[in-house]
Amino acid sequence: QVQLVESGGGLVQAGGSLSLSCAASGLTFSRYAMGWFRQAPGKEREFVARISWSGANTYYGDSVKGRFTISRDNAKNTVTLQMNSLKPEDTAVYYCAAGSPGRSIPSLRSYDYWGQGTQVTVSS
Repeated sequence: QVQLVESGGGLVQAGGSLSLSCAASGLTFSRYAMGWFRQAPGKEREFVARISWSGANTYYGDSVKGRFTISRDNAKNTVTLQMNSLKPEDTAVYYCAAGSPGRSIPSLRSYDYWGQGTQVTVSS
């Protein structure tokens, strides 16, 4: 029943911006911390960002700090990843995930539900 659907991926030039959205259904959205992960070809899935259930606390992977911003709208059951100053190394499939609070922030196993992913390609 739980569905997380990402949107907003695409092709962008280096230095540009994209905004990814994740629409959640089938769960009590406000009870979950939400995260973004990404996976590039030949690489492990990497933690990108997390936001607490209330939106008060955010966390970012070192590679995206200062460039990406995660936010959420509990009234709309959505979480957004604003990506600025994109680099070719940001190219990956980006996944939205939902997890219970209090677990390890960057751990894949801390998240119970996953979206299908959306492709982000950054050209030089």
